[in-house]
Amino acid sequence: MISFNAANIQKEVVDPLFLEWESLSQQIHQAHDERNGLAHTLMEQGIALYERLIVKTSSDSSEELIEGEDYEVLPLNGKERLSFIKARPGQYACYRQLDELFKETKKRLARLRLKK
Repeated sequence: MISFNAANIQKEVVDPLFLEWESLSQQIHQAHDERNGLAHTLMEQGIALYERLIVKTSSDSSEELIEGEDYEVLPLNGKERLSFIKARPGQYACYRQLDELFKETKKRLARLRLKK
């Protein structure tokens, strides 16, 4: 398991990524409402943002998410859920799942900050 990096889970470091997700999330939701075909592309950006968050908060020096590895910052079943999302990024259910992963990861990071 790849542990977290205590310095990189601080609010000052991760909050900009969560703010970026909030903005992107609204765009994805609107794209699904309008059925304009942009949701797939926006979701790919959201997936990349989530992976960047996981990599940034981990203690590993890798620049990209390592497939098959467990990360301490991932929520319950996070690896499997992310695989599901990546397989079908254009589906509304995957957007909801990614949104939940961001929320759960934010809570997990807060717990890990208290733990350290």
